[in-house]
Amino acid sequence: MAAVITTRSLVKRYGRLRAVDGVDLDVREGDIYGFLGANGSGKTTTVRMLLGLVLPTGGEIELLGGRMPRAGRRVLPRVGSLIEGPAHYGHLSGRENLRLLDASGPGGPRRTRRHRIEEVLEQVGLAGVGRRPVRAYSLGMRQRLGLAGALLRRPELLVLDEPTNGLDPQGIAEIRELLLDLHRAGTTVFLSSHLLAEVEQLCTRVGVLDRGRLVLQDQLATLTAPTGSTVVHTPVPHRVKAALDGRVTAIDGERVVVRGADPAEVNALLVGAGVPVTGLALDRPSLEQVVLAAASATPDRVDGAGQDAR
Repeated sequence: MAAVITTRSLVKRYGRLRAVDGVDLDVREGDIYGFLGANGSGKTTTVRMLLGLVLPTGGEIELLGGRMPRAGRRVLPRVGSLIEGPAHYGHLSGRENLRLLDASGPGGPRRTRRHRIEEVLEQVGLAGVGRRPVRAYSLGMRQRLGLAGALLRRPELLVLDEPTNGLDPQGIAEIRELLLDLHRAGTTVFLSSHLLAEVEQLCTRVGVLDRGRLVLQDQLATLTAPTGSTVVHTPVPHRVKAALDGRVTAIDGERVVVRGADPAEVNALLVGAGVPVTGLALDRPSLEQVVLAAASATPDRVDGAGQDAR
């Protein structure tokens, strides 16, 4: 797959503070890439550098094959973005805001503007909003309008910074389905978020930023692959240990972890020993466990790097 976002030794300093510290991103065509990290880890600063909104102190950025920021005028019309929450004119309606946004840049032919605006409003669930001014919108509605603005150009690459901020659970699910639909239609999605459960449902590839450093980058399926053990749920965990002596590696309440990647084989042994089993599953780490392990493995830093980074 062709490279869509590539960074090499990307650095951003603010005085003595390294907000971003030697980051090497690799985002490929067709990815839904989850860019993860705690608040203050440097995610937003990195995203702003990708789009030419902030100049890097060092390193290189390539976006859709163009060297940034030099190639910005050629590349950015092919990119849709929503960074740090949308900015709108509060006294205007959502449609009027989108009309101004489209007119201010190479969004597409003027003759198709009305159709494209109606299309993106429908996509984000704002088709029935009427002439209500944006100042009367809820936070979630404003976030939806910002996403509509990012979709006006029908982008090849969609760069989103916390796109579900302010949305209720139903809204989050709707945006997830929208992004999946866009991905199926050929859009590459780069999604910055701290919502691990949402990223786990949506993304194909993840990168983890910790105090400005990229500490992990891989396919989600690889990171959460089975560990080679089976999880047994039973009301009598002590009997599992007695029946499978030497294979039990952990007991947590009624949850028992047993070495062996064949749940049917484990179940047959336990049933044969008269042990009641209420549940069986392959053991695999959650994305939360993977991220916490990667972050905790980062050496402690005493030079102030990453503190208060964005």
